[in-house]
Amino acid sequence: MSELIAAVYSGDQARIGELLAAEPELDVFEASALGRVQRLEELLDAEPGLVAAWAEDGFTPLHLAAFFRHPEAARLLVERGALVDVVARNEDLQVTPLQSAAASREGETAALLLERGADPNVQQRGGFTALHSVAQNGDEPLAELLLVHGADPA
Repeated sequence: MSELIAAVYSGDQARIGELLAAEPELDVFEASALGRVQRLEELLDAEPGLVAAWAEDGFTPLHLAAFFRHPEAARLLVERGALVDVVARNEDLQVTPLQSAAASREGETAALLLERGADPNVQQRGGFTALHSVAQNGDEPLAELLLVHGADPA
């Protein structure tokens, strides 16, 4: 994992700013996690297969854009062919991008994924669904969105 991705995961805005001040060439994971849509477009134009790349921590660019609340990056990735129901290769979480969006209360990305056919009832390890996540967060609007798209309240 790059130092920049580590700073994004930890929410260290000062360190992110320091690292970005050096104007690094962001990779597909960094661009997705930071919502740098222009850079993401450049990378995908040059190498379309990056849309389905796997980060060292088991997530795709779409998982990262969804979790870090970057709906425009998520939209670009979906438009370029990212699978909306891809399950992370992370031993502990095994989440879909919808579950990543739900965990971070990212309604715009969740709506996009649902409109593109994401299954609201996919269960991660332990049977946890996106609806469980939004209920835990008290996110009523996102819960309603999931229910409208067929989430099982049971």
